[in-house]
Amino acid sequence: MTAHLPSRSRLVHDALRSAGIPGEIVVLPDAASTAALAAAALGVEVGAIANSLVFWSDGEPLLVMTSGAHRVDAAALATRLGRSRIARATVDQVRAATGQAIGGVAPTGHPAPLTTVVDETLAAHPEIWAAGGTPHTVFPLTFDELVRLTGGAVLPVD
Repeated sequence: MTAHLPSRSRLVHDALRSAGIPGEIVVLPDAASTAALAAAALGVEVGAIANSLVFWSDGEPLLVMTSGAHRVDAAALATRLGRSRIARATVDQVRAATGQAIGGVAPTGHPAPLTTVVDETLAAHPEIWAAGGTPHTVFPLTFDELVRLTGGAVLPVD
């Protein structure tokens, strides 16, 4: 039942179900707005956390789903994608693109689909965890489910 979920997380839940992904959204007692906090709260490796990072590139948002164990090399990623530049999105750009706050951006449940890149190293984990639309919500899924859910291009990001 989703009645106990924040409205942003209900949108994520509905998008997961529409995509046939069974993972349940978990509400954490404390905010898990960083990969380290989420990993500690869930008792998993930080590399199994799929960080949702929103960048701005060539006039549009770009969602990068990266392992919590990696940093995104924006210049290298721009080259791989054939983009002129990739820079961190502003707080306002993130909110406009996703409808969600930084620290809780989910890979889905956005007002419109986002161009997405999925960090290839997330494939090493049989189960990964992503934000559920707020800094207090997360959900499990597999790498293949994440790629299918986002329609993302699988690439190295560091």
